[in-house]
Amino acid sequence: MTELPKAHEPADVEPGLYADWEAAGLFHAEPDDPGEPFSVVIPPPNVTGSLHVGHALDNAIQDVIVRRARMRGRNAVWVPGTDHAGIATQTVVERQLAAEGTSRQELGREAFLDRVWAWREESGGTILRQLRTLGCSPDWAREAFTFDEARNRAVTKVFVDWHEAGLIYRGNRLINWDPALRTALSDIEVEHREVRGELVRFRYPLVPVDGSDPAEDAAGVVVATTRPETMLGDTAVAVHPEDARYAHLVGRHVRHPFLDRTFPVVADAYVDREFGTGAVKITPAHDPNDLALGERHDLEVLDVMTDDGTMAASAGRFAGMDRFAARAAVKEALAAEGLLEGVDEHLHQVGHSSRSGVPVEPRLSDQWFVAVRPLAERAAAAVRDGRVTFVPERMTRSFLEWLDGLHDWCISRQLWWGHRIPAWYGPDGEVRVQVASPGEGWRQDEDVLDTWFSSQLWPFTVFGWPDDTPELRAWYPTTVLVTGYDINTFWVARMLMAGLWFTDDVPFRVVHNHGLVRDEHGKKMSKSFGNVIDPLDLIERYGADATRFALLRSAAPGTDVPLAEEWVEGAKRFVNKLWNAARFAIVNLDGRRPGDLPPDDRLALEDRWILDTLHRAHADVDAAYDAYDWPVVARGLYGFVWDELADWYLEAVKGRIHGEDAVAAEDARAVLAHVLEAALRLAAPLIPFVTEAAWRALTGAAGGRDSLMVATWPEAAGRPDPAAAEAFATVRGLVREVNRFRSQLRIPPSRRFPLTIGAEPGVREVLSAHADLVAALAGLSGLEVVADLVEAAGTSSIPFPGGRAQVALAGVIDVAAELDRLGRERERVLAEAARVAERLENPSFAARAPADVVARERGKHEEALRVAAELAERIAALGGAAA
Repeated sequence: MTELPKAHEPADVEPGLYADWEAAGLFHAEPDDPGEPFSVVIPPPNVTGSLHVGHALDNAIQDVIVRRARMRGRNAVWVPGTDHAGIATQTVVERQLAAEGTSRQELGREAFLDRVWAWREESGGTILRQLRTLGCSPDWAREAFTFDEARNRAVTKVFVDWHEAGLIYRGNRLINWDPALRTALSDIEVEHREVRGELVRFRYPLVPVDGSDPAEDAAGVVVATTRPETMLGDTAVAVHPEDARYAHLVGRHVRHPFLDRTFPVVADAYVDREFGTGAVKITPAHDPNDLALGERHDLEVLDVMTDDGTMAASAGRFAGMDRFAARAAVKEALAAEGLLEGVDEHLHQVGHSSRSGVPVEPRLSDQWFVAVRPLAERAAAAVRDGRVTFVPERMTRSFLEWLDGLHDWCISRQLWWGHRIPAWYGPDGEVRVQVASPGEGWRQDEDVLDTWFSSQLWPFTVFGWPDDTPELRAWYPTTVLVTGYDINTFWVARMLMAGLWFTDDVPFRVVHNHGLVRDEHGKKMSKSFGNVIDPLDLIERYGADATRFALLRSAAPGTDVPLAEEWVEGAKRFVNKLWNAARFAIVNLDGRRPGDLPPDDRLALEDRWILDTLHRAHADVDAAYDAYDWPVVARGLYGFVWDELADWYLEAVKGRIHGEDAVAAEDARAVLAHVLEAALRLAAPLIPFVTEAAWRALTGAAGGRDSLMVATWPEAAGRPDPAAAEAFATVRGLVREVNRFRSQLRIPPSRRFPLTIGAEPGVREVLSAHADLVAALAGLSGLEVVADLVEAAGTSSIPFPGGRAQVALAGVIDVAAELDRLGRERERVLAEAARVAERLENPSFAARAPADVVARERGKHEEALRVAAELAERIAALGGAAA
């Protein structure tokens, strides 16, 4: 049997095992393979990306799910791929061109696209290559790309079909405009950030009419705005119809101070009369609420900005200014005209482009839209009737609320990299939507589709749709979608809408939402905060298994995931513990491989206990795998391997394995092999490398298709034995207290001493029957169990659950020296308690120190008193013994 090296070095283990799995085709599946179909599709990362810690979490979870499905005999496929990431990818290449002193406009569309494709071929697969180092096992032969030929054909069909169904239309509507990238954005591509800005208050003078008061006309109407540059597009002032302050002004007009026009004062219930002055400036071309009000009152719509965020000719003397320069200039001009009433600091939410980071501008624009209401209603019904479930379930409510309030989706983008819109414009102005050009003289729409338009089709196009393929029939709908809760609206909802429309079925049965990875304090990871953790660094330093374990150990469904490097280091210690336990077992199994267990009547207490413990651990871990409850999986594996198998069972069987009773030794080896092999199978999906290496050494497996990765999942393990669990708990309770006694008195493990036990009848029976086991685990030279202890000089007591142990101290410790040491330690602790108490009693300290500092000092004082009391008890016990 192969022995494991003494030290576990991930770099020596992981790459070779991964190469072996891949070469053996263990990641690949065919639709007609045996087993119930099981499918997962990767949320395609941007082709521009490198592996960050969020990707690591998301893909580690998927890998765990798929690995377990394979072991359970499912025909499991995990489809990898990348997203063409329209804006992000175009931006990367445009920056390269700028560094070369040129631009995409100078190259022209076709040459620019050739350049992007060349970049994609050279650098676009980085993140998928990096997933290999994490141990991810997708079917690499099925790698897809959201902008490859197959996806392009599907996207075009979807656009044409939805247009024919009346779900896609072109309209002049208010959209989110990114002035930096000069493209439209959908609502979900806008991030709202809190910004410290200004609330500018100014007056619009009233246009005089017969009989009006000149003073009131000059005073006009005061309005307020955070975007004073938009006043250049104002076409009304609105007040509430029941606001008595302005009732007499409704129907009158105000004069624009910088442009040769006037506009009306209108009454509309939209206005909040309690906010500000109760009068609101209306800019229909640059605010969605203003546009709705403008449509109700048939107001003029004036766009005063250009594509790059500069002011248009309609802005008069401010034309050509950057929007933010115009903001300052308008304030100055208002002040010069005596119309500026005041400027207040104002904290408010401002929409920013998630692509470029600049503030977006609401603008009227001709764009293509999807009418989402019929699609959203179908999607919501599928969630409400249980065809799709969310894990955790609490995500369902917010998802449905978002669907119920969904607005039409702007899908056109003013970019070159992406799926070009299949709309054609004829010489006479006719517009046709179809796959191919209608003929000579027809011009294709210049715009491309939103990246999410193609990725919404991912779950079925990766299996060959729109063709009727064996893959589509076998693996669609997919079994589970793993994704962060933050893209439920970006992506999950759109996949659900598209899947139901085109396949008449949901694209996935379960949506498993995980949270965002944050630092150990719960703070968002950011380069500016200096708290970013690179998963590739973690893998290099601690190995893939430790990185995976640390991530999933905190990844409760739907909850943000804290991570610190020291936690990965702790996970590495667990991996090492498993390695060392397996190595010890394999060395001591003397060539025995896992097989049948001995007859029940030959099992020792520790055997029966570990089998019962394994049975319960398996039930808990198996259920947690089913529930996607990764912290429970990790804790269950950790507790069983470290606390039960390594710390207790291996210690308990050492004596039998090396004893003279050959049958007992062979029985111990049989149980040890069985339990270790079951533990390796249970842990394999989560920490695949260390378990594979240990399993091959344990079983003699040659690798390739003879791998733990495709071994049978243990549907049951161990055997229930409550009586053994109770009896071993009694043994363990005594051993723990003896070990604590050793630690307190600094008795080395090598020093053995006899123990006399007085206990309840049931406890006496267990300890009498298993005295040799107790002696071996506690390092005793002998164990005597009696009905009643007789107090004697020179002894010390060790209380334990159900009884009390007595140890003669002569020859075990130097009582006088120990009393002296404990006395000095107690004096030191009491002095510290007095010092802290003096500080707490100082009125100046209590008054000036922060509350957390005072609380910390009180805690120190209480702890010092507790330790002093404990030392006094130990001194008293030893003092009686010395007497």
